[in-house]
Amino acid sequence: MIQRELRRPFSAFGSGAAIGTLGGLIGLGGAEFRLPVLIGLFQFAALEAVILNKAMSLVVVASALPFRAATVPFAEIAAHWPVIVNLLAGSLLGAWIGAGWATRLKAETLHKVIAMLLLGIAVVLLLGHDPSSAGAALASGGLQIALGIVAGFCIGVVASLLGVAGGELLIPTLILLFGADIKLAGSLSLAVSLPTMLVAFTRYSRDQSFIVLGKNKGLVAIMAAGSVVGSFIGGRLLGIVPSAWLLPTLAAILVVSAIKVWRQ
Repeated sequence: MIQRELRRPFSAFGSGAAIGTLGGLIGLGGAEFRLPVLIGLFQFAALEAVILNKAMSLVVVASALPFRAATVPFAEIAAHWPVIVNLLAGSLLGAWIGAGWATRLKAETLHKVIAMLLLGIAVVLLLGHDPSSAGAALASGGLQIALGIVAGFCIGVVASLLGVAGGELLIPTLILLFGADIKLAGSLSLAVSLPTMLVAFTRYSRDQSFIVLGKNKGLVAIMAAGSVVGSFIGGRLLGIVPSAWLLPTLAAILVVSAIKVWRQ
């Protein structure tokens, strides 16, 4: 038991760093990969893992934006504030509702929901992150605003159920619906994710499972620190690592993770 406890901090930091690097490369918080680790490696119950994941995602997303600023300046992000507001109009409500659903689902059901969502995200990574699709918005005017609100709502629900930032869905939405290039989309997704996660986190704080944060403060701090280090590394590799082989690798990891969570 003592040896296991000694390994726990190293496992938390190491897995956090690896996950943060993966997330930083494509503008994600990395929570999609962290959730299966919390459930499989650290043996947390599904809802507890989601809450811990959400807490660490907040830290990682808050740090990822400045780390990516060398490639995508804050001024460029601010210039696209109408897009951010459009998506937030739906995602904030979706985040609150999704967190409420998660607290009411049975553990077995939540495991299966998480597994299916992870599998769906793997498909989105493969089909929705095509850099060549940037530049031509899917819609404009009132239709674009309406679709943005609906997409934001759905993304907010999914992000709350998984305890993730939602970038894996926000990025293809920003590319396809608003015509953003993939690097700008990665940073815009972080700007949308931060307030969305705060809303979901507030809703989770009303559930009794929220005490898992107090009981595992050390693990959260160490794993979040590893994730921040990893997101810094991922941000620096942003202009070096090609998406051509990165995205299929990430999708494969999510498929394996989905299978493991389903069997958990």
